[in-house]
Amino acid sequence: MQVYKAYFKIIKKNIGQLSIYLIIFLLFAIIFGKVSTSPKDTDFESTKVNISIINKDENSKLISGLRDYLKENANIVDVGTSKEDLQDALFFREAEYIITIPKGFTKEILKGNKDINIEKTVIPNSTSEIYMDLINRYLNTVKMYTSTIDNISQAKLVSNVNKDLSHTTDVKIKTYDNDYSNNASCANYYNFFAYSMFAILILGISLVMISFNNKDLKRRNLASSLSMKNMNIQMVFANITYAVVVWFVMIIASFIMFKNYMFTINGLLSLLNSFVFTLAALSISILISNLVTSRNALSAVVNVIALGSCFISGVFVPQQYLGDTVLSIAKFNPTYWYVKANDDIAILVNYSNENMRPIFMSMIIVLGFALAVYAVTLVVIKQKRLSN
Repeated sequence: MQVYKAYFKIIKKNIGQLSIYLIIFLLFAIIFGKVSTSPKDTDFESTKVNISIINKDENSKLISGLRDYLKENANIVDVGTSKEDLQDALFFREAEYIITIPKGFTKEILKGNKDINIEKTVIPNSTSEIYMDLINRYLNTVKMYTSTIDNISQAKLVSNVNKDLSHTTDVKIKTYDNDYSNNASCANYYNFFAYSMFAILILGISLVMISFNNKDLKRRNLASSLSMKNMNIQMVFANITYAVVVWFVMIIASFIMFKNYMFTINGLLSLLNSFVFTLAALSISILISNLVTSRNALSAVVNVIALGSCFISGVFVPQQYLGDTVLSIAKFNPTYWYVKANDDIAILVNYSNENMRPIFMSMIIVLGFALAVYAVTLVVIKQKRLSN
């Protein structure tokens, strides 16, 4: 196992440089993990808007009943009666809905005139238009009584209408809840995982390969009794061991920070997703290590690949805030699918096949990237061997 041992001797020699990225990861993960909070379910709360009632009719019991009914669902404000006052009130949002009761309204509606209506003025495209339904509901109920009961008094009419409209339906909103508030924090933790994993694997594997690809050392190895096949097998095992060790070290902090959460289905899915991404990052790192021949260029390559892929894929800026063009480009990058799976896991509360399918599809795509890049790497290695 000479090659295997030599591999980790080189890693040990450069452990200080590799630790920088691990420290950066833990620092960012802890900071953003602490400040972020999971979205919480909130109950529905009705809101009241300002409405104004301009009464050109008498102050009848019917109009008072309408005013009291609207007061239960809105704030009634006085903004004046002139055209300028009303226009200013709408413009400055002092009132969002203005009701004008025409002269003779009470008399006509008690006579059973179904054509009599209230004038309504509302801000265009405003949600306040919903109050039109409340007014129509009140007036339609009034018209129903006046058309079926002759000579009904205003007091009786208002009493019956209020009684009918007082009936309500209880609505219960049920939401799924997994009893854990660490979803968003854990998602941030594993999103930042992508940057450090990329950087540490590319840097570590490239440093080893640059050393092993040194012409003098390579010729010496070829002249040894160790076969090329044996050397390659040991190198493969060393790369896998290095990637698994880095993955294990990086996930330890998540068990400390999120404790019981990591033993839930969401936590286990995050672990699986990170491991699949580690395989993709390993394949890309091996490919890059066979293309980079200079230590001076290595830092630039690490920053371009690790930072660039993470910036366009949603690691530092959430995917929902990125443009369509950026996301279209990012889809050709395994980091995008890794982050997408992380985000889906964070909001997962119902473990149905329909909800789990997108997560596993993203993982399969990342695994596909790993296999495709590894196949390209084998071709590159063969071409370099033939050219040498």
